[in-house]
Amino acid sequence: MDEKIRELKEIIEKAQKICVFSGAGISCPSGIPDFRSADGLYNTKGDYAYSPEEIISHSFFVKKPELFYEFYKSKMIYEDAEPNKAHRFFRKLEEQGKTVFVVTQNIDSLHTMAGSKRVFEIHGSVKRNYCTRCNEFYDEHYILSCEGVPYCEKCGGIVKPDVVLYEEELDGKVVQGAVNAIKNSELLIIIGTSLAVYPAASFVNIFSGEKVVLINKSATPKDAEADIVIYDDIVNVVEKITN
Repeated sequence: MDEKIRELKEIIEKAQKICVFSGAGISCPSGIPDFRSADGLYNTKGDYAYSPEEIISHSFFVKKPELFYEFYKSKMIYEDAEPNKAHRFFRKLEEQGKTVFVVTQNIDSLHTMAGSKRVFEIHGSVKRNYCTRCNEFYDEHYILSCEGVPYCEKCGGIVKPDVVLYEEELDGKVVQGAVNAIKNSELLIIIGTSLAVYPAASFVNIFSGEKVVLINKSATPKDAEADIVIYDDIVNVVEKITN
């Protein structure tokens, strides 16, 4: 592991254009549970007659908004979560003059909160919510402060999270930005993702730069193609790099 850490540190120091492709694993140290691990949200028995995947679908939001928001507020918004050392590490690389793109599957906006400037949130963000009728913006505090379904104060329409639900398409502009970021980088660092969520996971196949680094607690389908694979928590890795 020490040799891999030394090699990783050297690769990062040499690279000028870096793309970070992050999943839930980078946010777990901030207190946000992941979805797909053995004890993740999708595998935890809840008090609902529906699966989490069904509840956070577009059709469920339309048909049963009360139950959707009961689940969404209790399971998907972590208002007190703060960026951790890993989020801040990539912001510091920008401050050193490197071009750092962040393509994230996460909806917590912690990369943006950490100060990263070039962030593509391909599944949206809980921080942004819009009226389905007049497009008025509301933050997450408004969503949490409303009892039941949040309605627009201007027109009375239902407010919807700016999060890509099942059955919905990804935002084309965000996807294009993410694809360009991956294409134009010399180093791709894949962090905290099982690469099981499509089409997002397929984006990493576009990379044609020099080095691929994969940091995750468990194996992924991309391991054999990576130049460095580290099975560890990203915060532990960052602490070793920076010490």
